[in-house]
Amino acid sequence: MEVVSQEVMVATGAEKMPAHLARPASGGPYPALVVVMEAFGLNAHIKSITNRFAAEGFVAISPNLYFRQPNNVVQYNDLPGAFRLMGSLSDDQIVADMTAAINFLKTQKEVKPAFGTVGFCMGGRISFLTACRNPDVKATAPYYGGGMVTSRQANAKPPIAYVEGLKGPVLAFFGGKDAFIPIAEVDAFRDALKKAGKPAEVVFYPDADHGFMCDDRPSHHPQHAKEAFAKTIAFFKHNLA
Repeated sequence: MEVVSQEVMVATGAEKMPAHLARPASGGPYPALVVVMEAFGLNAHIKSITNRFAAEGFVAISPNLYFRQPNNVVQYNDLPGAFRLMGSLSDDQIVADMTAAINFLKTQKEVKPAFGTVGFCMGGRISFLTACRNPDVKATAPYYGGGMVTSRQANAKPPIAYVEGLKGPVLAFFGGKDAFIPIAEVDAFRDALKKAGKPAEVVFYPDADHGFMCDDRPSHHPQHAKEAFAKTIAFFKHNLA
């Protein structure tokens, strides 16, 4: 369906956070998604995939979680830059900013009160963390989120530590060629969700690498990207109906 998009400012505490907002051009109200950026920032690819979700019948917003930092979008070959930006975030601030994005969506007349989170790379972890810590989130689809069960940050619990707060199902994607996320971590994540009694499907593509959804990265896997996106749309249509 036809999409309209715009750049908006979201109040988070006393600050204003830039975000990309996309929605179907007419009709509604629609369920809403917060689309969480990769470690490289709120770039053209993330805005494009946010628009793709809107074209499938969702109001979608992608907040710039790095907005407090200068030079907050880096190229895909700039891993030191991405790690610098990622290191500037704290989980409590992330959850507050993500909550602000959800609260902004609540003010939009085209939005019905059915919220999901979806994210990629760093955003995979954030989308799951938010789902565990914000009861408004009724479904989450994290893509290749690292550090889910073992914290990679000093003085921060891993997202799975908050799993009891999860209010909806999980659809998670991982790749067997992902050097950032060992298969043992994927297994531990699946096992922890099962132990907690939370409905979850963990999709594992043995021949996929980290970033397989992104057509701007060498690791892009067109077939799995297409499959995963269709599966994600069906998941949110069912759980945010």
